[in-house]
Amino acid sequence: METQTTKEINISRTYNAPRELVFKMFTEAEHLANWWGPKGMDLKVAKLDVRPGGIFLYSMTTPDGNEMWGKFKYREVSPVEQIVFVNSFSDKDGNDVRNPWMPEWPLEVYNVLTLSEKNGKTTINLKGNPINCTAEERANFENAAANMEQGFKGTFDQLEEYLAKF
Repeated sequence: METQTTKEINISRTYNAPRELVFKMFTEAEHLANWWGPKGMDLKVAKLDVRPGGIFLYSMTTPDGNEMWGKFKYREVSPVEQIVFVNSFSDKDGNDVRNPWMPEWPLEVYNVLTLSEKNGKTTINLKGNPINCTAEERANFENAAANMEQGFKGTFDQLEEYLAKF
């Protein structure tokens, strides 16, 4: 059974780019590889199938060579408007695994990304909640919400820098 927490991550950002272009940044491997993830990490896209039931499987490598894997499982995709996905840590085969640094972290986080455009500028909004989790996992997520929002700020800064090339 899926449950939602009362404290979600909620991040909004406006880009000086049309919605179609911003949507491509989230749905095409050659773009995602250039901006997704924490600054300084090398991202490799192993699989990208942006449709309900599809996945985005990727690895991120730190400058000192440590590798970790992540996965999005797409639930809904409304071109240029919304992407609904569940993200998790994974192994290289796409199996869900526990957070290597915090085993009591939620195994799955449900995310809704919406895109809206006004006067040629696109605003994205990302909301995320843990699902199928224990009370301890939910509390850990809630306690880390501000840190996660700060981390996403860095990722979305990289998207802004990348969009400037177009």
